[in-house]
Amino acid sequence: MEKAVTYSVVGRKNPGDKGAPMKYYAQAQARGVMGIREIAERIQRECTVTRADTMAVLTALEDVVSEGLQSGEIVRLGELGSLQLGLSGKGAEVEEEYHVGLIERARINFRPGLTLQDALANLSYERVPVKKTAEAGEEEEGGGMGV
Repeated sequence: MEKAVTYSVVGRKNPGDKGAPMKYYAQAQARGVMGIREIAERIQRECTVTRADTMAVLTALEDVVSEGLQSGEIVRLGELGSLQLGLSGKGAEVEEEYHVGLIERARINFRPGLTLQDALANLSYERVPVKKTAEAGEEEEGGGMGV
């Protein structure tokens, strides 16, 4: 399996300075998608657990993580990282005026653990042509780890 991160170079304008010249940045390009079945298949190759057993555990993990987040718990996944809910909304002038209706949405924050931090420290890169939106199947998003 190829281990280099593929990227394309794309031009971006500065939204804060419309007159500024365009600058060019690296944008990660996905090689594909690894779904839960592929994860189970790869785990099966690494140990003595069958794909069916792994699928059962991963499906249960989805349920347990969802329940934990819904009850306000920080979910730690060992050295992989942790998940925690965050809230976005409007503010009130004084604390007594704050009400739940000012909360606009919940989001999931992911904090990578040592395993993922170490993986990022040892990346190699390969430049590839820019994917067209139609070829990619969906619009490419740049930057950040929105989860």
